[in-house]
Amino acid sequence: MPRDLPPLPPAPVPAELPRPPREVDPDAPRVAPGTAFDLGIPPEEARVLVIPVPWEATVSGGTGTIDGPRATLAASAKIDLHDLAAGEAWRAGIAALPEPEGLRERSRAAAGLVARAREGDAGAAAAVDALAEETWSWLEDAVTRTLASGRIPLVLGGEHGLSPGAFRAAARHAPGLGILHVDAHADLRDAFEGMRSSHASALARALELPGVGRVVQVGLRDVSREEVLAARAVGDRVRWLDEETIAARTLAGEPFAEIAREAVAALPETAWVSLDVDGLDPALCPGTGTPVPGGLSFREVSYLLGEVVRSGRRLLGADLVEVGPGPWDGQVAARLLYRLAGWATAPAR
Repeated sequence: MPRDLPPLPPAPVPAELPRPPREVDPDAPRVAPGTAFDLGIPPEEARVLVIPVPWEATVSGGTGTIDGPRATLAASAKIDLHDLAAGEAWRAGIAALPEPEGLRERSRAAAGLVARAREGDAGAAAAVDALAEETWSWLEDAVTRTLASGRIPLVLGGEHGLSPGAFRAAARHAPGLGILHVDAHADLRDAFEGMRSSHASALARALELPGVGRVVQVGLRDVSREEVLAARAVGDRVRWLDEETIAARTLAGEPFAEIAREAVAALPETAWVSLDVDGLDPALCPGTGTPVPGGLSFREVSYLLGEVVRSGRRLLGADLVEVGPGPWDGQVAARLLYRLAGWATAPAR
């Protein structure tokens, strides 16, 4: 394991409750490039805090998700702020933290060890897991303090292997939490290619947390036998609405809205969204690491996410991961990010 990496500095999350955000003209040209949606809102005035996590170590397809947070924030400047589905999220205040200094170096160090781990080098696999654990601990602390300050965390990745840090914080803050997981993959392998921190194991790590009450998985279409058995082993803690089930029902004439209501009804009263963009039609996010034919349309995933709040549930926060580095991928992700911010803050606006 590399020994010359300095500790990650704590995320600069304000400790106090958010102040009312400054006046913003949502129709004026944006003048604060590099900030979330170019609004220029500081974290102290934001009810929604975007936490970029440029972590990409274990991806087993294409690369580039380490730049997904930058692509998403860059594209956010091009979005009109009156959203027809989720309203005017900007009114609650949205800010993005800076990327944590040193995390990209950690990610590259881990990625450099992955080839050896895939060849069966247990020491290399353990070193990757140790670096991922440092990232999880950093993110767990950032999300914990964001929630404690009365803010809503929206984690922006990066590969799905970063998400367990957010799951830990959310499950401790709201025991009995439900996770709405949109993905092409179940991510329930105990380890993949020798690494328990793999992107293919993110939801397996979630189910190890006693504070996670249930995981509802929507859009799955590329799963292993191990994952089928893992889901059966935990019984009612995992619910699947896979692509074949969704297709059979919608092609028979059932509205997708009914399927979305069924998925959300299986969640506890407080929910975290874990949205891997490869759960969508690959035409929407072609730069994601492991695209799979099929997937949800933009309007389907939008309806599903909005149903969490329409059902009366509390949307605690979300992670939006596996975003590719391209401008189109970034635009799709930025629109999803804005809608998540709008739905999460709707009762407070």
